[in-house]
Amino acid sequence: MMISVGMVGAGQFAPQFAKLFKLHPDVDRVYVTDLVDDRASDLVESQHLDGTFPDFDAVLASDVDAVAIFTQRWTHGPLVLQALRAGKHVYSAVPMAISVEEIQAIIEAVRETGLTYMMGETSYYNPATVFARSKVAEGAFGRVFYAEGDYVHDMDLGFYAAYQFSGGDDWKRTASYPPMLYPTHSVGGVLGAIPGHAVSVSCIGVRDDRGDGVFDKDVSQFDNDFSNATALFELDNGGVMRINEMRRVGYPSHIRESRFRYFGTEASFEQLAKVSVWQDKEDSHDISDQIDTQATMELDDPRLAGVDPSLRDAFVSGYAAVHDTDRLPAEYAGVPTGHEGSHQFLADDFVRAVVDRTLPPVNAWTAARFTLPGIVAHQSALQGGVRLEVPDFGDAPTPADATTSGAAASGGATGAGGPTAAV
Repeated sequence: MMISVGMVGAGQFAPQFAKLFKLHPDVDRVYVTDLVDDRASDLVESQHLDGTFPDFDAVLASDVDAVAIFTQRWTHGPLVLQALRAGKHVYSAVPMAISVEEIQAIIEAVRETGLTYMMGETSYYNPATVFARSKVAEGAFGRVFYAEGDYVHDMDLGFYAAYQFSGGDDWKRTASYPPMLYPTHSVGGVLGAIPGHAVSVSCIGVRDDRGDGVFDKDVSQFDNDFSNATALFELDNGGVMRINEMRRVGYPSHIRESRFRYFGTEASFEQLAKVSVWQDKEDSHDISDQIDTQATMELDDPRLAGVDPSLRDAFVSGYAAVHDTDRLPAEYAGVPTGHEGSHQFLADDFVRAVVDRTLPPVNAWTAARFTLPGIVAHQSALQGGVRLEVPDFGDAPTPADATTSGAAASGGATGAGGPTAAV
């Protein structure tokens, strides 16, 4: 079975995925649309795609099997829902949505239509997450009672340029996007490895004082003045998860913007910018050689001309020793990947789920557990850190529950609520 893909959005992130979808042996056609026509046509030309559509409605009215959404982060929920209701399988960039209601509607649509939904969370494939997931499976941690996830990306390191690229003259209105509404890089690396989901949260937001018009409530589309936020979550298994989302921070985010720590009764695992250690009751072991990634293209490669130099490291970082690259299509060999080796796994897992009628690792139920905690955490911060309950929509359906192709599960459940992916 071959599928066709309609890409929605032709910004900085889209070209690598356009190439990966086009190269995949089970994809026969790739199209693109963008509000800026030239961006769509340029992407078609540069990646040898099959054509453009004039707008999103035209994509939905076409015969493409799947839609891949790469639009601005607060737009995903409504677009995903429209695509599912139009009968399209959906790959969506993060986050899943920005409200509880949008997430609930997506889950209901996936359940009712049986179509495939996958959120493209890079941290599920992060080498640290892959390593921790394997140690959890071995039982090496004992009980993981505490874990931390940080997304430490300073605005000065590429985010100003990215928002200017996507936001036009009014870019400062959207650059104020609340940090906790983009939580999946931090939450996903924790809950993608350990059992459990968030049930309550208390969060403190740090009000920005740069004074440059970003994170200014009088300017912000989101009425937001938090540039950093820290949340403490209770998990359903009695454990604790702490999440940091930071946009003003003295940290080299171009080296490692997502980092994680997991503490168990028998062992623990911790990351810093350049060092990763596994620790048991006997000793501490430097395992950086298993976690560190290698660049898959030069930072001055012409293919990165449209990406701000401060962001390019994330677009070139490749595999680590813990990744199982043998499971990827042969067509991907030697092709650049990014975000610590995740891009090729993301593209392949989505296509495989659609073609094989299996449930992708970051399915709708898992995506909800990666996204909802941040949405509620932001509400807690707005209320001065009051403790709030985090809703949960349950586990992904099992094969016995599945009545249509998109709801068929593909394997044993992980702590993230989805099948185990070999990465």
